[in-house]
Amino acid sequence: MGQKEENIMKRAFLFPGQGAQNIGMGKDIYEKYEEARKVYDEASKISGMDIKKLCFEGPEEELNKTENTQIAILVTSLAIMEVLKAKGITCQIACGLSLGEYTALICAGIISFEDGIKLIKKRGYYMGNLIPDEEYEMAAVIGLDSTKIEEICKELRDSGKFAVPANYNCSTQTVVSGVKEAVEEAIEKLKTAGARRVIPLKTSGPFHTEKLIKAKEAYEKELENVRFNVEESSVKVIKNIDGTYYNSNDNMKEILAKHIISSVRFDKAIKLMQEENVDEYVEIGPGRTLTGFVKKDNKEAKTYNINSLESLEKYLEEENV
Repeated sequence: MGQKEENIMKRAFLFPGQGAQNIGMGKDIYEKYEEARKVYDEASKISGMDIKKLCFEGPEEELNKTENTQIAILVTSLAIMEVLKAKGITCQIACGLSLGEYTALICAGIISFEDGIKLIKKRGYYMGNLIPDEEYEMAAVIGLDSTKIEEICKELRDSGKFAVPANYNCSTQTVVSGVKEAVEEAIEKLKTAGARRVIPLKTSGPFHTEKLIKAKEAYEKELENVRFNVEESSVKVIKNIDGTYYNSNDNMKEILAKHIISSVRFDKAIKLMQEENVDEYVEIGPGRTLTGFVKKDNKEAKTYNINSLESLEKYLEEENV
């Protein structure tokens, strides 16, 4: 029996975060599949927003506002996931990047669909609006060890300049976030220290830093009334804050509030999935960022991106469903 279990294919679902959005995302899948239509329609009803219009038509300026981006990506990813589930395709492990962790928690049934929609509407609003009035920047640092990045950021902090590692995406890429002036100084120092490339990102909030402490405090109140079903889930969800699985002893409210001001450890999630011998990584939702990170650290990984009708049907064909 044990031997037989070992031979079962292990699949991980990966869900994108902010920055993956694009106008038109999910439209072709919505038009073809009833399951996807249901997700958009239900989410719009719960949130009181026209999510379909936001995703399919934009305008870009509206879609790129944090309070809209988060719910738009969440709903698009869930709509695609529901089509897969209807075809009998499920996962044993789920994880996401920042916002994507909520998609994973809904996927696993740890948070209900309704609670997930309500939470993300509030989370997006607080993260977009409850921040000190300063100019911020985020930049992806490629090809430099994260310990060196931490060292440079610490030097800047010690001299009163705010720049911190916010996202550890994979072993070769870390995102630095902070006050624009400090991040720009960090970029120069990081290049001198040997970074292969430093790319400023489209997102401008100081996400996953202590600058969002007010957003965290406001969000804690939203988490008060939510029921979490960790022990009832058959899908293991990886936490962003430390790269371990959620378990029934976790204080979910505390973790999800802390998530807003804590670094994202997607690098540790990749390591854990590799140790678990995941056979297939399926990124569900706009973009193809997460499978890119997986490939950087695990070149042998079998990865798929499902972000359009074409990629969805190609995947279903490969899975013979």
